[in-house]
Amino acid sequence: MAHIHLGEGSFPLWALVLWTVLGIALLGAVTYRVRKGGIKTNQIALAGIGAAASFAVFQLNIPVWGGVHMNLTGLVGILAGPLLGTLIAFVVNVFSAALGHGAVGLLGANVLINASEAIVAYYAFRTLMRMDWDVFPASASAATIGLSTGAILMGAIIVISGVNGSALPRSDLTIAVAGMVGINLGVAVVEGLLTGFIVQFLASVRPDLVPGATREEREAPAGVGA
Repeated sequence: MAHIHLGEGSFPLWALVLWTVLGIALLGAVTYRVRKGGIKTNQIALAGIGAAASFAVFQLNIPVWGGVHMNLTGLVGILAGPLLGTLIAFVVNVFSAALGHGAVGLLGANVLINASEAIVAYYAFRTLMRMDWDVFPASASAATIGLSTGAILMGAIIVISGVNGSALPRSDLTIAVAGMVGINLGVAVVEGLLTGFIVQFLASVRPDLVPGATREEREAPAGVGA
């Protein structure tokens, strides 16, 4: 949901290097854990479907305050888990950047943002389900929390980095970014509700596709795969 839409050269070089290094470190850690733990065939299929759905929705831009949209990263995190969710976020951002939706140089920053949404949504959902929440409020709340985390991280990255060529002092930039984050928080609630309906439907017809939906999974400790 949150995404930095600035063009190439918008961030100073040190910021590009910092976010790129952090993004690579995250992807490296995730890849290592995936290779170590392995992936089931149904997880690969689910990841492919999740990536396709996220990418398709991601391209529908609402022209408000620089552009806002949904990208289903909360849903992807809940269904695919934090590891595959992070890899899906990377793939979606790569293809989106190739189409001009976000600068290539900002891939590291955007992967950090969208991966955080998937990771937080997954663990929030598992935690709420272990507290005996119903599927709909648990998934809707988890997705909203995850997406809100991404929106706040997006704002923090922009303010920390600064924007090349901007005449706004840092204080005014912070205020402007805070407004953009506020709009994204509102969209997070809408996307969270949509995610809740989708997860509730899947849990009713295919509970095996929703990790943590069964009683046995609720009582098991939250894992990192799924």
